[in-house]
Amino acid sequence: MVSVETGLRLGALAAWLLGCSGSVVDPSTLSPVEGAGSATHAGGRGGAPNVGGAGGAAAGRAGAGRNAGGMAGTFGGGATSGIGGSATSGAGGSDHDCACGGKAGAAGAPATSAPMVGGCAMFPPEDDWNRDVSREAVDAVWTERLKNLVGGAKLHPDYGGDASALYGIPVGVVPQIQPLLPVTFDWYPEESDPGPYPFPLPTEALIEGGDAMECDGDCHLLVVQQGTCQLYEGYACRWEAGWHCGNGAHWDLTRVSYGQRPMGWTSADAAGLAIAPGIIRYDEVRAGAINHAIRFTVDCTKSAFVKPASHEAVPGGCSESDPNAPPMGLRVRLRADYDISKLSKSAQVVLTAMKRYGMILADNGSNFYFQGEATRGWTDDDIEPLKSVPASAFEAVNVPPLME
Repeated sequence: MVSVETGLRLGALAAWLLGCSGSVVDPSTLSPVEGAGSATHAGGRGGAPNVGGAGGAAAGRAGAGRNAGGMAGTFGGGATSGIGGSATSGAGGSDHDCACGGKAGAAGAPATSAPMVGGCAMFPPEDDWNRDVSREAVDAVWTERLKNLVGGAKLHPDYGGDASALYGIPVGVVPQIQPLLPVTFDWYPEESDPGPYPFPLPTEALIEGGDAMECDGDCHLLVVQQGTCQLYEGYACRWEAGWHCGNGAHWDLTRVSYGQRPMGWTSADAAGLAIAPGIIRYDEVRAGAINHAIRFTVDCTKSAFVKPASHEAVPGGCSESDPNAPPMGLRVRLRADYDISKLSKSAQVVLTAMKRYGMILADNGSNFYFQGEATRGWTDDDIEPLKSVPASAFEAVNVPPLME
């Protein structure tokens, strides 16, 4: 990979040698985060494929033409929001064959990559779980309906623990050589991806709510297989002379998740979604950034779903005619103007992700509960401040057409 400094020098040098008109960005005007990027730079391929020009990770200044800088609408600015020189806002480099300097694009958002577990990206960056929705339009109708449904509910982190209990959903990692074991699906075999699965033996398996012999709750068993980057998830799993689960799903993490399983099928989650990519993990909070949407629940949902979900659910006690009941797959976002500055640093990490990536309705449960990794590393400082945030501070965004 070409360094920021080297890419900028080469871009300016190429323009000088070829002698074309146009303005090459002056290195002295760039801050350390604005610099040049190579074709694979984190700033969304900010530089050129041949030489390298300006167009760095954060400021997203666009480069020159094909030879010395970024092509307009292709190589400038941030990859996620595509600002500085992208096809949508782009004043990027001139689209011709000389080394002329292009005009600087608008300030670009930092590019992000998909979160990693066990050396595997949790689906590609363009997957719905990893999509930045901070600029997507608000759906005022569904925002109001959701407020009517949940009333005065507040956020509730459904993870943490004390000396006697541990809450959350663990995500296991197994090696590529993990033996495959048969799995019997007792509840929804017709909507389950058949085994065998690389599930560990019962003494080594990490199961939500207990262990393989005695489990309380949903008893999810999630496993990422290293090397192949495959994700295997089971619901209501237990060991009875072999693995039994209510149902199960197999996901290829190297491909976009939506469409991998048939419409109308459930998964290890009621919405038909993968679970692992929506769980807050201890390591990412400590690293200071969560780069994906977060899984959450509400009590009642309607007999319809929206992308990226593939399955609906109406729990017992909920009315199918309730106009306020949302569809599975609904995405909500913490309002940009909601002040989080006085909360703990780790709470700000979580809430910043909720502003940028939002939360996806994935299952039925208590209103505005959201899920994190089961680990004893969580502290009260991580958990308690989040409980102060009202559900009314969230808005529904860009709701796709309902499917049944």
